[in-house]
Parts: sequence; C-alpha cells; structure tokens
Amino acid sequence: MYKWGFCFIILGDAWTSILVIIREEKDNCMSEQMDKKVVVPVAAKKRQTFRNHEREWADDYYWLRERENEGMLAYLRAENGYTEAQTAHLKGLQEELYDELVGRMQEDDRTVPAQRGAFEYYTRTEAGKQYKVLCRRPVGGGDEAIILDENVLAAEVPYFKLGLWLVSPNQNLLAYTANVTGSDQYSLYVKDLESGEMLLAGIDNLWTTFAWAADSRTLFYLVLDETQRPFCVKRHQLGTEPEADAVIFQEDDERFYLYEVAATQNKQYLTFTLSSKLTTEVHYLVADDPLGEWQVVAPREEGHRYTVEQAGDDFLIVTDKDGAVNSKLMRAPVNNHVLAAWEDVWPYDEAVKIDSITPFANFWVLTGRRNGLRFMDIVEPTTGERHGVDFPEPIYAVWLQDNYLFETDVVRLRYASLVTPPTVYDYNMKAHEWTLLKQEPVLGGYDPANYEMEQVMATAEDGAQIPISMVYRKGMERDGDNPLFLYGYGSYGHTVEPSFDHKRISLLDRGVIFAIAHVRGGGAMGRSWYYDGKFLKKKNTFTDFIACAEHLIAEKYTRPERLAISGRSAGGLLMGAVVNLRPELFQVVVAGVPFVDVVNTMMDPTIPLTVTEYEEWGDPNDETYFEYMMSYSPYDNLQAGAYPHLLVTGGLNDPRVQYWEPTKWVAKLRQYKTDDNLLLLKIHMGAGHGGSSGRYDYLDEVAFEYAFILHCLGVV
Repeated sequence: MYKWGFCFIILGDAWTSILVIIREEKDNCMSEQMDKKVVVPVAAKKRQTFRNHEREWADDYYWLRERENEGMLAYLRAENGYTEAQTAHLKGLQEELYDELVGRMQEDDRTVPAQRGAFEYYTRTEAGKQYKVLCRRPVGGGDEAIILDENVLAAEVPYFKLGLWLVSPNQNLLAYTANVTGSDQYSLYVKDLESGEMLLAGIDNLWTTFAWAADSRTLFYLVLDETQRPFCVKRHQLGTEPEADAVIFQEDDERFYLYEVAATQNKQYLTFTLSSKLTTEVHYLVADDPLGEWQVVAPREEGHRYTVEQAGDDFLIVTDKDGAVNSKLMRAPVNNHVLAAWEDVWPYDEAVKIDSITPFANFWVLTGRRNGLRFMDIVEPTTGERHGVDFPEPIYAVWLQDNYLFETDVVRLRYASLVTPPTVYDYNMKAHEWTLLKQEPVLGGYDPANYEMEQVMATAEDGAQIPISMVYRKGMERDGDNPLFLYGYGSYGHTVEPSFDHKRISLLDRGVIFAIAHVRGGGAMGRSWYYDGKFLKKKNTFTDFIACAEHLIAEKYTRPERLAISGRSAGGLLMGAVVNLRPELFQVVVAGVPFVDVVNTMMDPTIPLTVTEYEEWGDPNDETYFEYMMSYSPYDNLQAGAYPHLLVTGGLNDPRVQYWEPTKWVAKLRQYKTDDNLLLLKIHMGAGHGGSSGRYDYLDEVAFEYAFILHCLGVV
C-alpha cells in the first residue's frame, strides 16, 4: 500500500520539501516478522532533454548535479537518514564486526626502516590514533626523530591524506603533499628538519607527485587545470615566491595528463611522464642542473607507450614498440637516444608482460606478469644472465618496496597471498638468499592453516577462460549453499591482486567464500586482456563477470540467493551493468562510488578527467562509440523489474566519480524497482573517492558494508 506525503526539512532559514513515499512493507532483509513503516526518499523529477547524433533522450534527475542546490543537499541528507534508519537494527552487528577488525590490527606498529642517505626512515602508528607518524633515526643507531605527525596535521581538518613525501638529497628538508578535502587537489609543503620551520607554507592546486633536484633547493611539481588534470610542470626554488615559479612545460591536449615527476633510481636524472591511456612521452633533465633544459626521450607517437630508467651510459626503456603488446626491454645511449638507436636487450616474449625495470649498481630487477601472476627476474647486465625469483605459493602477489639505495646487491620486496599476510623480505641478488624482515601481525589467533585458496577458470561467452581466485575456511563443502562474496573491477588494465586482507577474516570465519573475478578490461592475463575489455569490447567485462558467477553456481560453490557482489569506481560500473543484465543472479550488491552515468559524464568535457577517459571508453562525439556506450550505461538501461538488495556509496567531494552518479542512479532505481528489497544510498558528505581517511573511520565503513552483506545473505 502506498501513501503520498511530504517531509519538510529545515535548511538554515529556508524550508525545502522533498516528496517521499511512505510505504508499509515487510522488508525481507529485515528481522523475521518485522513490519514497519518505511519513509522512502523520492527525488523530484525535472525533465531535461538531450540530443546527440540522431538520438534524443530525457533525464529526469539531471538537476541533482547542482552542487549548491539546497533541494539536492536535502535529498542527500534524506537518503543518508533513510539508510541509517533502515540499518539501525544492524548496529550491534556492525559494532561486533568493527571490534573484530580493530582487534586483528596491531594498533601500535612500525614499518621496516628503509635507508636513505645517513638515516633510516619508517612510519609507526599509535593505538587510538587515526594516522601515521613519520620518523627517522641515524643508520647504525641513535635517537628517533619525528619528522611529520599526520595526526597533528589532521586535527583541524575533516579529512586528511598525505600524498608523497620526500627528504631532500642533503637530508635536511622534508617536502610533502597533503589533501584536506578528499578531492585530487593537493598542496605542497617544505619543512626544515633541523629547526622545524616551515620553509614553504603550501602551494595549492597540485597533483600529488613532485621531485627534488640535486641542489636540495629546487623542486619540480605538477599543477592541475580547471578539470583537475595535471597539465603543467613548474619549478620552485626555496626562498622565492611561488607566484614567480617558472613554467617548465604545459600540455594543452586534454587527452594527456602529467602522470609523474620523479628521479631515476640512481638519482642522476629527473623525468616527467606525459600519458594518455594509449600513448606516453618522457622528458628528462640532469638532476644537478635544475635550471637546464628538459629533453624528450622520444616524441609521442599515437599508440606508443614507454617508460624510462637510466643505468650507466644507457636509458633502459620498457616499451610496446614494434607491436610488442606486452612490452619489451630496450636500451639506448643517453647521448644518442633517438628512436632509431633503440635496441632490444633480448627478444620479445609475447607470453611475458613486462611492467618495469629497476636498475641497481650491479643488477637490474625486472617485474611483470607471467601466467597471470606477478614475477620478479634478476638480470646481471654485464653478462646478460637472468634468473627468476621463486615464490612459495601457487597464488600470490609481490611488489618492490622502499628501494632507495643504488649501490646495493639487496632488493626489498613485499609478498602476500590470499592466506599469507604481507611479508617484507630482503633478497640478495648476488647470493640468491632471502632475509625475512617482518610479517604483518594479525592478532586474534589467525592461523593460515585454517584457510585454503584456489584458482578456477570460468568459460566466457566467446570461450575465453576467466581466472577466479578464491579463499575460504578449510572444510568448506561444495553443496551449493555457501555464502559467497565475488569482487570485480575490469578496467584500465588494473589487476586486483590475490593478496591478503585481514578484514576478510570476519567473512571467512562466518563461512563466506571470498572470490576475485579477473575479468577482461583488467590486466591479469596481459595487455591484450585489457584491450579485449575496453572501447567496443567493453561488454566482455560484464559478460565475463556473469560467466564467473554462473560457474561458481554450477560448480556448487554457492547459489544466487547466497551470492553477494561488489565493485568500486569502474568496478561500480560493472556492478550496475550486470545488475541490469542478470538481476536474478545476485542476492546483494555493494557498488562503491560507481561510474554508472556513463553517457552524461562522457559527454561533458568540463567534468574532471573526462577527456582523458576518451581512450578508455571511447569519444561520444563519434556516433559508433556513443551508441555503444548508450547500450550498456547502467543509468540509461534501467527497466522496471526486481533488483537485488543494493547498497550504493559515494563522496560529495569525489572528482573522479562525481557524487551525482550514484545519487541519480538510486533516484531512478526507486522509480523502476518493483521488489521490496533494500535500496540504500550513503553519501559521505566530507570525503571523496576513497572514503574516510582515518584508519578507524575506514574500518567502521567496512564494518557497515559487511554487516549489510551478511544480513542480506542470511548469514547472521
């Protein structure tokens, strides 16, 4: 039964009315036999009509983009209030989960110290404090010095995120970037580590990365344009006014952004990288000549991607030149690095995707993907000998970490698997010997022997074999009745690694299987895996995920009534698309900051980073791409019918997926859904794309999502 009414909300001196439906219903995600009146927010319809190519369409909720509109803000508050009311009965479970998550965390902890110059640096955390403390001490022993306390910096702001921090080459100064809004806008600061004086009180509207020149006085940083695209490199010299900072380079092609400015591993050169989704261009400068002229390694060529390091007299270049889709390693003399001078270090292997080369004085470390897993190979450059580093488990993830020294035979790495907590090792490249430095503590009696992991393959519509990584409590029976949490992403060539997360234990110990669908559009199986899930092949991402769900059901790991799915950002697009295609396949969906209003967003070049996304999704000014995007955009393909339980989250300050995308999607879903399942929207009014910045606040958000999932799956 439906009753129409008005809910009036006081906003300052203004009254704003929001049309709501008061619906008497029994919610099957609520406690058994619990009947209650539910106040469901319904956004007002204000039709706007759009036309592109030969198609015309209407959008009733376009007005929700009006950030300063009091009616829009009132609607967000009403949705947040509705979510809070609908989940009030889960508070006890949320608190229980939160206590578990915090209880597994070593609250007083410290990272493994890493040497930079005469000091070794580390971060530590203190019980009850949200943020990290950055410290250093002399190599060989000595007193600790706190060089930056994030808790102090965060005390006066609602949000705080430390970006990059770098100590000057002479070790006397600390430069760092910080974000206090949740957007992508950072500010740059410089602190004198001897006196504690702030030498630079903040240059605003920057991207997070920067680099020191060798003089410990000059900094190069990246400036954002009005769409928050890093488009300009500037040079700042301490003691001068930022307003006078010289523009080193400006990129006017909106497809490109300045990805990074950094020093090479041996600190002899500085580089900055221009990147679109398909093309790169690298510029370099001798680090001890900060006023010198930057040079181009290789001018951009459409579709040519490369990165640059330097060793001895050569540039080392990871490139997809000459059709090397998965990239290969080339070299060229620094003083003669024209494209024609590039030569292969060894023949291209299409079965191996090369990601990076890290040179040390006597060895190079090559990383990439082989057979769907990350690898690390050690190269002796004078002889060309190459050996792979063996890892102890069949499913794992590994990364290089904190390798700041050049004159060393030891490389530091971070290893983890779905059952093994992150572990830091030093690997001696000459002796082939491992040294265990630290394994992340997991409190509460965690024992990896109580869990199992496996990888299975699902068959996609076109026959492609889609990997699924899984972890579950030992003793799980494939009887079709297990609750299962399936996670997916599938864009930008990004791979969701099969690594450890202590938070998942709260799911595993309640009998939930956790699985990752390595769908196309991601990079698990190489660069072609990415290309087969973008542009006019984007729908492969969605049908791959559905194939994974169907495989897990057919093999009796679970059934639809016990299946939860989740994805964030572009993974939220995946959630919206598969819910439209197969709503009956899933019981509950969590879509975090979901990119679901694809067509409207891609048609608006004023939105942050839209034009740079043309090489991921396609340019809607091209009718072929426009029609294809229109055919899968979740917001534009909603139909009347039943939908799973849905929890949708967003951030008011999110520049990557604007708050209005999840908001409009939920507003329209309320119009079309015919079921009694929960549809909840939770907008963080003081954060952006990543949610809360404090570690305890973040765990509280995870506990909320887990409580929702577990209850809707009938686990608790």
